Order: sequence, then structure tokens, then C-alpha cells
Amino acid sequence: MLKTLGIVQACFGSRDSRCLVNRRLGSRSLLEWVVRRVTDCARLDGVIVVACNREEHAFVSELVPADVPVLLSEQPDALRRFGRALEEYSTEAVVRVQGDNPFIDPGLIDRLITSAESESNCDYASYCCRDGRPAILSPLGICAEWFRAAALRKAVRSAKTAADREHVTRYLYSHPEKFNIRLIPAPPELDREDIRLTVDMEEDWEHALTIYDALGPEALDWQRIADLLDHQPALRKRMAHLNRVCAEG
Repeated sequence: MLKTLGIVQACFGSRDSRCLVNRRLGSRSLLEWVVRRVTDCARLDGVIVVACNREEHAFVSELVPADVPVLLSEQPDALRRFGRALEEYSTEAVVRVQGDNPFIDPGLIDRLITSAESESNCDYASYCCRDGRPAILSPLGICAEWFRAAALRKAVRSAKTAADREHVTRYLYSHPEKFNIRLIPAPPELDREDIRLTVDMEEDWEHALTIYDALGPEALDWQRIADLLDHQPALRKRMAHLNRVCAEG
């Protein structure tokens, strides 16, 4: 049995999101870039990609590096797709990463695993924003989630609403009375209203290219990104605008 398995979630609901993960950062597609960032983690015992077994997701297997397994699941919702992955891969815990977050940080993932394992009865661990929300609900775009496999199996059995079943970890962090939740403050240098590192739309992609071109492929840790953005007020202004628009809409 593995101790901690990394799972990159590569089910993209819209045509625009599927197009974005085909875009290239340097010589790699966005999805391959994310997968390679996750395989750089020192505390993971393995990495797989979970995708929908549908015609519109056939491209996923072509973008994932050959040494990383792809599980194509026919399960009808994201929660059950992860449950299916746990049937195929025996592991004590999972780190979930979204396949369209190019700035996911291996160092922050390793720190998350260490923090979660320091509490023997932890079921779910994540970074959180200043307002207390799990960072996965924010546009920060650099953080992963950790959860115990047994906790996810419980969620698969118990979650009833469409929202809980379509968002893998929503049932876990929404029920602190049922699960032991551990939230770690996100880096304050990036936990700001004028920072947006997720890639959900075309302008997000342009911002990602700007950061990549400025720092290069070997210097994309969160500290260097924070330092770069600290010296780019115009870019932060656009990010703040996008965050406001998305929050309102």
C-alpha cells in the first residue's frame, strides 16, 4: 500500500478549459506541466491522472507523460471517479491537484503532507485564505488538498447533493462535525485580493505566460512568483479586476 498518492484531476467541463490545457508553456502542454510539477514532490509515493472516459477527453492521455498512469473513469461524477481511483490504487492518503493550475508548488505540497501527517487523526488538510476558506475555493491557484482515503470513501457513500458529488472534497471540508479538518494559512505574500494564479479564462493564460517568460521554467516557486508580482502593479491591477468580476458573476 502507498502512503500518499498524488492525483491530478483532468476532467474539464467546458470546451474553453479543454483548449487551455492544450496550450503550451515552453515545450510542454499546460496539463503536462502540472503533472511534472506534481511528480517533483518529495513526499508523494506515486502520481496518477484521473480523467473522464468520454470522447471529448480522449486528448488527455496524449498530453500526460508516458511514465504517469491515466485512469479513464466512466463514473458519472467527480467524487465517484476518485472513489474508483482508490479501488485501483491502494493508498492511505491522497493529494488532489487540479490539472489546470500551472503554478502548483511542489514545496507547498510537501509541506501540506508533513502538516497533515503530524496530526494522527486528520481527515482533510488544505491551505486556507485569510477569510478562513480553503484556498481551493479562491483564485490563488498554487495549493493542493490532502485527505485520508477512508474519509473520501465515507464521502462517496454519504454525499447526496449534486454539488457535493461534482466537487471532490466539498463534502469533506463542509462537514467539520464529521471530519477532522486541518487548515494551514496560505503564504500571505500571495493571499491577496490582487493576486490570481488560476487559469480559467484567456486573460489568465496571458498572465501565466507573462510570469513564465519572466522567470523561466526553473524558477517558478511561489516565493519568486510573489516577488515578481510585487514589482508588477499593472499586472496585479488586472488580476484584482478579474477577481472582482468572477466574485460578482
